Order: sequence, then structure tokens, then C-alpha cells
Amino acid sequence: MIDQLLQYDTELFIFLNSLGSSTWDGLWLVITNKLTFIPLYTILLYLIYKRLGWKTFLLLVFVIAAMITFTDQITNLFKDGFQRPRPCRESELEGLIRYVAPRCGKYGFFSGHSSNSMAAAVFAGLLLKPYYKNLIFILLFWSAIVAYSRIYVGVHYPLDIVCGLAFGAIAGFIFYKLQVNLRKRFIS
Repeated sequence: MIDQLLQYDTELFIFLNSLGSSTWDGLWLVITNKLTFIPLYTILLYLIYKRLGWKTFLLLVFVIAAMITFTDQITNLFKDGFQRPRPCRESELEGLIRYVAPRCGKYGFFSGHSSNSMAAAVFAGLLLKPYYKNLIFILLFWSAIVAYSRIYVGVHYPLDIVCGLAFGAIAGFIFYKLQVNLRKRFIS
């Protein structure tokens, strides 16, 4: 059953990855670059500061740092534990896929880009929902685009992406609830 699931995952990866073209490669490389979204993170931090004040902002900076560290480290534990090679490391996929990324890590299950972007989207979206009702939908869409970029550039299978998004959503929600409790305890 697992082998069949992985086969379907590979077939879906090949299909989705093959949809790309050299015309769009530059755009997807920008989207997949971790530094591209620093302005977005800066705007979100500013909105948090503006709406919640400096005391809450300082607390949330620590909570956000803990969330990203947690999400990133759990992702690495899964990668080292499952040791599923990335598609760009699979010799039988050579010639079948488009490999656009500048480098290819060793293991891919599950995607750190997906988990981190989704954690940030859920956390910030829930936190700012009272002030910006539709922001969460924009952030979830952004996270999905970042996640897809990993398939486009050839470094993650769809299952890596889906599991990363799911884990990121759970982590973002848990840390959102944590900050609610910390704010009640220390800020109120």
C-alpha cells in the first residue's frame, strides 16, 4: 500500500513538474527563495505592532521565533527519520523531470518551506483576523503558492508538500493558542 501511494505521488509529481516552462522558471525561483518574503513578514510584524501594541509585539516576537524554530526542527527530524530522497536525487527520474532549483538537499519528507509558510500564515491570519477579516485567506493562498513552487523547481513530491502544509497548519494553530494563553497571563 505504501509503495502504491509513493508511486502515485511520483506520477503526480512528474505531471505537475512537467507543467512548467523556461518562461516561468525565473518567477518560480523568486517565489521559492526564502528571502523573497521578508517584506511580507515585515508588514505582518508592523500590523501586529500597530494593532496590538509594543508589549504584545515583544511577546509575539518570541512566540514567533519559537514557532519557526519548532516547525523547522520537527521538519528536520522527519527528513532525517524517513530519509526519503528528493525527486532531484532520484536517478530514475532523470530526463523525466524539470530540475530548476539551484541546489537539491538530501531528503525531502516533509517540506520545510511548506510547513514554515503555513505555520506563519495560520498564526498571523488568526492573530490579525479581528482587524483584517480576509487576510488569512490571502496568507493561506500565499502559503500554497510557496508550497507548489517546491514541486515546480523539482525538489519536493506532492506528499512532501501536503504533509508539510498540514504540519504547518497544526503548528501555527498551536502557537496561536499558546500566545493567547501567554497574553492572558502576562499582558492583560
